[in-house]
Amino acid sequence: MGQNENQQNKNNAAQQDISQLLKVRRDKLAELQAAGKDPFKITTYDQTAHSAEIKENFDTMEGKEVSVAGRMMAKRVMGKASFCNVQDKEGTIQCYVARDEVGEDPYKDFKKFDIGDIIGVKGYVFRTKTGETSVHAKEITLLSKSLQILPEKFHGLTNMDQRYRQRYVDLIMNPEVRDTFIKRSQIIKEIRSFLDGRGFMEVETPMLVENAGGAAARPFVTHYNALNEDRKLRISLELYLKRLIVGGLERVYEIGRVFRNEGLDTKHNPEFTLMELYQAYTDYNGMMELTESMFRYLAQKVVGSEKFQYNDTVIDFESPFRRVTMTEAVKEYSGVDFDQVETDEDAKKIAAEHGIAYEDRHKKGDILNLFFDEYCEARMIQPTFVTDHPIEISPLTKKKPQDPTKVERFELYIYGREMCNAYSELNDPIDQRERFAAQDALSAAGDEEAQHTDEDFLNALEIGMPPTGGIGYGIDRLVMLLTNAQAIRDVILFPTMKSIRE
Repeated sequence: MGQNENQQNKNNAAQQDISQLLKVRRDKLAELQAAGKDPFKITTYDQTAHSAEIKENFDTMEGKEVSVAGRMMAKRVMGKASFCNVQDKEGTIQCYVARDEVGEDPYKDFKKFDIGDIIGVKGYVFRTKTGETSVHAKEITLLSKSLQILPEKFHGLTNMDQRYRQRYVDLIMNPEVRDTFIKRSQIIKEIRSFLDGRGFMEVETPMLVENAGGAAARPFVTHYNALNEDRKLRISLELYLKRLIVGGLERVYEIGRVFRNEGLDTKHNPEFTLMELYQAYTDYNGMMELTESMFRYLAQKVVGSEKFQYNDTVIDFESPFRRVTMTEAVKEYSGVDFDQVETDEDAKKIAAEHGIAYEDRHKKGDILNLFFDEYCEARMIQPTFVTDHPIEISPLTKKKPQDPTKVERFELYIYGREMCNAYSELNDPIDQRERFAAQDALSAAGDEEAQHTDEDFLNALEIGMPPTGGIGYGIDRLVMLLTNAQAIRDVILFPTMKSIRE
């Protein structure tokens, strides 16, 4: 018998075993239903305590009656008395189930419970002879029958593709995954708390838009049946939030999903969570101060320290964040000083000499940015504000008064990843119209990521927008950093996956 055939026979036998186990579970359910004990007819359960609460407060809860509920993750039947572990939102707690305490028939029913069943246990808090905090059951109730089989407990759910597709199982089997998403919720809560303390107002803006502006990205397109018009899914939050600054709200932010029709990798998901905020009467320097302060605040609240481990590196939020211009960074790491490069053709020649691929439409500023991507980005490990980007890649940003080829913009890099992007916002409607026209020309030349003229936004600028600082944060990457997660899919509950076709 060949190796492949032997393996196939093993797989077939395993599948038959699983099918038989699944049938047993359904037979148990049918038996319960026939006896008038259908768990799916139970609608509520008076859960009075959770696992961590009981363990942390044992001194005050010892001997007190509690009702816990959750998924049974282990069961040890030992004649007239048994143990089981119940997992709830806080962790697991051991329950002691004795026949003489719960009754003979309920104990028989309990012995037929399966791993994965949802149960309720009412009893009193005590410690076993081995010192484990437990619940001594007086009543035990089957609340929901699990008709599937959980992964084998010692190996858990390890197939990454399956973990992302079946996040509900991943959350059951891997406590560290649950902790990551609890921290994600905490991070967003603390962001709101920080911004509330600075007088910001949270708002919501449209997701389906006529003109997907505010970033260089290819949008998704959908159709609005009621209007018989195509719409785009937003690629940023910027242009509507700036309209609110024009309207006088002064400090606004939004946390929401945006959609970019691009590739998937460890740092990119086509739909991701973005936060943008805008503050009137400040500039990109104000945004740097706000960002540095907020990141320190989050590290203290979520990690407990302004210095913390990411992979094998200690990330330092305690020290002042480094500030370097893009031109200075490129000069430092590549040796090329773009302040000395006079023309677009000179820039292209230097790019060719350094093996940097570029397109015919690229100008000097575009090539400077390509050099940064190649030589600098991965080396920005400790928090670094990279400032003063070329105007060619920043169509919504104020020019630097002393050098109109650059703009008042920064990106924050940590561990080689862009964490946020900030501007002194362009509030000159005449200048903005010219830059939109340049973007329209790029679009006409085939650039699918170019922006388009937004007449209503220009009208808003003509009404008058005060000097404003604005910034966008990739929430998913921030969560990755503060939870030591390696891929963006590890911090998105249901990441984008290729469909499984039968």
